[in-house]
Amino acid sequence: PNCGCCMSWAGHVERNLKTTVTTVDSVDMAKVKVQNGVPPELQACHTMIVDGYVIEGHVPSDAIAKLLRDKPKGVTGLAVAGMPMGSPGMEAGGRVQPYSVVAFGPAGQKVFARYP
Repeated sequence: PNCGCCMSWAGHVERNLKTTVTTVDSVDMAKVKVQNGVPPELQACHTMIVDGYVIEGHVPSDAIAKLLRDKPKGVTGLAVAGMPMGSPGMEAGGRVQPYSVVAFGPAGQKVFARYP
């Protein structure tokens, strides 16, 4: 509840994927992450479920679009660990930290995309 970066990220997804994001506030996000199989080292600010995939943290919309288009085997979802500056929803003062989007699932984890 009351997380500005989460709402900013949801707006990024809505604008770029031309969809509506329904937000659900939870006071127990740790439980949400465990229930959806997000590995502890990849946990971040918010969790989204879309077409059966888990999207964790500040994942850019183009990575989500690629996941939904390609539907890679063995992938449960995508994650951006932490809250890197310059990622969608974390834009502030032009600072940008390099970060990776990690695909995770039964087969393990691998880098899906790198930014910027």
